[in-house]
Order: sequence, then C-alpha cells, then structure tokens
Amino acid sequence: MKDLLLIILLIFVGQTLGCLIGLIKNPKETVLYGSLAFAASMMLGISFFQLIPESLKIMPFYLTFISFLLGVVIFRGVDRTLPHINPELLKKEKPSIERSVTMLVIGMALHNLPEGLAIGVGFALTPVLGITIAVGIAAQDVPENIATIVPLYGLTKKRMKSFIIVTVTIGFELLGFIFGYYILKGMSLDLLGASLALAAGFMTYISVEELIPAAHIKQNLKTGLTGLILGLVCVLLICLLG
Repeated sequence: MKDLLLIILLIFVGQTLGCLIGLIKNPKETVLYGSLAFAASMMLGISFFQLIPESLKIMPFYLTFISFLLGVVIFRGVDRTLPHINPELLKKEKPSIERSVTMLVIGMALHNLPEGLAIGVGFALTPVLGITIAVGIAAQDVPENIATIVPLYGLTKKRMKSFIIVTVTIGFELLGFIFGYYILKGMSLDLLGASLALAAGFMTYISVEELIPAAHIKQNLKTGLTGLILGLVCVLLICLLG
C-alpha cells in the first residue's frame, strides 16, 4: 500500500512542480529549450535503459522489437490524426486561442498516457521497478511541464486556469497507470513485456519527433547538449540507485 501511494505521489509531484515553476518563474526561452532537451533525454534513457532491458528479460528479442516498433507506429498514427503539443503556437500572427489551448491539452494527455502505462506495467512486475520508472518520469515531468505551461499561460492569460488545465491532464497518466497495473497485472509475462516495449516505443517517438525538434538544439547548442547529457546522467543514477 505504501508503494502504491508513493507511485501516485510521484505522478502528481513532477507534473505539479513543473507547472508551479513555470507559472511563478516564467523561465527564459533558453531555459525552456534546455528543459525540453532534458525531458527528451530522460524519456529516451528510461526507454532504453529500463523498459526495453526489462522487456528482454521476460520475452524473446523479436517480440520486444516488434512491440517497440508497434508503439512507434501507433503513436505515429495518433500524431497524424490528432492535434498535439506545438511549441511554436505563440509565434503565429493570429492564433485561435480556443484551438491552440485544445491542441496543448490533447498533446499533454497523449504524453501522459504512455508514461502512466510504463509505470503501471513496471509496478505490475515488481514494486521496485515501478518506483524506479516513476522517479525517472517524475524527474522529466518537471522540465516538460515548465515548457508546456508557459505557452499555455501565454494563450489563456490566466495562471489559475492554466494550472487547472494541466493538473486535469495528470488524470491521463493515472489512467495509464491503472490500466498498466490493475488490468495487466496477473497477465502472461509476454504481455507485460510487450507492454513495456510498447510504452518505450511511445516515449521514443515523442522524444525524437516532438521534444528534440522543439528544443532547437542546433540554435542553442550549449544549452541543448547540457540538457541531453543531464537527462541521461539522471537516468543512469536512478538505475544505479534502483
């Protein structure tokens, strides 16, 4: 029970802390770019140092590989079908406020679902794995939500409204966790392993297709590389401590 409460706390802490920092401090663009690079690096690190290795422990390589590719393909389809986070929204001359806010909200929900799934499936395997993944995701949620809530606040012009919108989307991470843990718990090990690889595919696609391009690493090389390196170091430390 204590482990479950810790998981739920970690899901909320990373996201709400990022929101509060973004609203109170209103970071500069370079900080936002570095935060996006850090978040992308954390998600890639969690995928390749935690989710995929755990998947390989409980099922054959080819099943892990197929599940990972399936995750990428599925999220590619979702990405092409539904609107998603767009860091360039504020640079449009006359953005539609309602549509832009909707895009950001859907984008946050799409990001949160696979994160919750990864935590839930990891927790279904062992509490230690679930907590380790939750710590890593909470750490990357902080800069990711900083980078999300700043443009959202720029669109709504209301701090409380922006905060409520983002905190509501945390429910999608909880939904992913509930599905990953309560629905898949007790299922075959192959299904759990496939779910881990599937979540890794989701998170890899998000990092490579959205977060890294949005970080403008070429234009902010020093900040971007620092964010990428710090993200990988954090994941490695979490793996060692876990």
